[in-house]
Amino acid sequence: QVQLVESGGGLVQSGGSLRLSCAASGSIFEFNAMRWYRQAPGKQRELVAGITSGGSTNYAESVKGRFTVSRDDAKNIMYLQMNSLKPEDTAVYLCYAYLFSSGFHDYWGQGTQVTVSS
Repeated sequence: QVQLVESGGGLVQSGGSLRLSCAASGSIFEFNAMRWYRQAPGKQRELVAGITSGGSTNYAESVKGRFTVSRDDAKNIMYLQMNSLKPEDTAVYLCYAYLFSSGFHDYWGQGTQVTVSS
């Protein structure tokens, strides 16, 4: 049973920083893509950042230069370093992984709340 668990969310003032973590556990044989999404109240879920098995990264335009995605394959953890946070970054941040356990499947975490006050 594969599980993704996010942590690191919280309340921060505008201009502050947070680091989110997504820890994967279970019988994992191979990671493919891992991504961070976010969903604000009344808005659609949007892709924030992604990282491939080869380490290539991509970012939403709104977070480029402020957020950095990385992964520690030895620990099965993906990170999202968020700097220069803005009130519009307020959302539930969700971890996603496409990985091989008993076949390739999509997995989602439960989300962690990030609130940025002005």
